[in-house]
Amino acid sequence: MRTIKLILAYDGTAYAGFQRQPNGITIQQRLEEALRAVTGEPDLRIGAAAGRTDAGVHARGQVVHLRTYATIPIDRWPAALNGHLPDDIAVIGAEEAPPDFHARYWAREKRYRYTFCLSPYRLPMARLYSYHWHRPVDVDAMRRAAALLVGRHDFAAFRATGGSARTTVRTITRLTLTEEPPFLHLDVTADGFLYNMVRIIAGTLLEVGAGRRSLDRVAQALRHGRREDAGRTLPPHGLCLEEVVYGDGPSIPPWAAEAAPDVDLEP
Repeated sequence: MRTIKLILAYDGTAYAGFQRQPNGITIQQRLEEALRAVTGEPDLRIGAAAGRTDAGVHARGQVVHLRTYATIPIDRWPAALNGHLPDDIAVIGAEEAPPDFHARYWAREKRYRYTFCLSPYRLPMARLYSYHWHRPVDVDAMRRAAALLVGRHDFAAFRATGGSARTTVRTITRLTLTEEPPFLHLDVTADGFLYNMVRIIAGTLLEVGAGRRSLDRVAQALRHGRREDAGRTLPPHGLCLEEVVYGDGPSIPPWAAEAAPDVDLEP
């Protein structure tokens, strides 16, 4: 039996998220249908994904693993699967992995990007991949607020209800804002994420930039962990899973020993 690591890109607009759902089409469903068609293994399912993105969220670097008896050469996997996938899902890489490789538990860090479209008017071609904001923002103020979030903190205030994580401490190693007018990209790299964490960070920083939330209020959110001290949760279509970084073996971040097995919901 082989362990295969696949790297995926997808437009999440038409899907009910990554993970299989009883009442909606998902990325996992379409991928497993393609895997069964290619391998001839009728019960083949992926072992895990690096992160289970929510409905409407996109990916450029999602990672999954599977275990299979198929003898397809590793360099043929992307083309073989893409022939059975819809146009909004693509396998962009495949690797032979160690027998015990796990897409979620071997991940060291993940990087997500939230994109704002800062324009007085809607840009129709950007509407599915960025959040439109038509008023001026102070990007320098947003950067000052972002600096407060870098490091190891309790991010309880930046978690939406519905997540199953038992501990809310995470480490953000990098948080940057990059201007590419009319777009503003927020990149967040961390050892793990809470439910809707990136979308709440994005909402918080936008409110700071719009003059609706002070830096003191952001610091207070970290100190006290009250959801009302952080900003609103922005819509999912501006969010994209960009990259998953792996080491040579299982990576157990400090919070993982106390976390529920399904902690890595969409941030």
